[in-house]
Amino acid sequence: MILTVTLNTALDITYRVRSLRPHASHRVTDVTERPGGKGVNVARVLAALGHEVTVTGFTGGATGQVVQRQLAGVRGVADALVPVAGATRRTIAVMDELTGDTTQLNEPGPTVTPAEWAEFQETYEGLLASASAVALCGSLPPGVAVGAYGGLVRTARAAGVPVLLDTGGEPLRRGVAARPDLVKPNAEELAELTGSHDPVRATQDTRRRGARCVVASLGPDGLLAVTPEGRWRAAPPTRLRGNPTGAGDSAVAGLLSGLVEQLPWPDRLARAVALSAATVLAPVAGEFDREAYDELVGRVTVTGEISAA
Repeated sequence: MILTVTLNTALDITYRVRSLRPHASHRVTDVTERPGGKGVNVARVLAALGHEVTVTGFTGGATGQVVQRQLAGVRGVADALVPVAGATRRTIAVMDELTGDTTQLNEPGPTVTPAEWAEFQETYEGLLASASAVALCGSLPPGVAVGAYGGLVRTARAAGVPVLLDTGGEPLRRGVAARPDLVKPNAEELAELTGSHDPVRATQDTRRRGARCVVASLGPDGLLAVTPEGRWRAAPPTRLRGNPTGAGDSAVAGLLSGLVEQLPWPDRLARAVALSAATVLAPVAGEFDREAYDELVGRVTVTGEISAA
């Protein structure tokens, strides 16, 4: 079982409009709702790849009930969300059909009390006992300490479970210091963490700060991986237009599934890039275009070198 942690779960709502214009009224042509938050998106993609996944984090209020009701219909995903008194947040994505651009509005999430956090930690420790890997994903809701991911990384390492961290800002800084097996920041998060806008230098610096492996998302240019085994770049065969929401989460699912399946790094990266690209072609986060993925995965260009050891 793969465990994904989404401390700030969400109900993702996507509106499609013909053309998004400031200070104007818009007629929405289509509305979709999905359980969301980065780790939930990762879980859905992992399940589509054939893995058994358990989702944990927080859920509350009427929105949380909708999230759990919809999660129950996702084959291969088990719900271990912890209830809180506050309401689960919503995220609103407005997709402009004319340009293909997406505007994102993210609510902050419920305030988590110390008692609710203690209940989550107990649940998390119990789930680690049967986990083959764990992904810690996304933002922190109000009330959760900025160093929370660092503590969760250390708990996973003590249990002997490989841990992937995908967050940003100070939670990333604190989490990296706890020595996760893998971090997957984007270029902006890397620059904020290290002060360097050179992706190679920034990924190397992130490893020195504690991460065993670093896979940096370079947007439409693919991924850069720096690991003890070697360094690689992986790029899609072509740039695709569409909705990029959730593309990074699909890349995490590709990396995590490759870790569990013990694939060589080039194969993990090819899978991650192909899934990310295929997600751009899907209408909502947490889904990918299967036909596009099958066609793209063999065409991803992976270049690099194996470290001498």
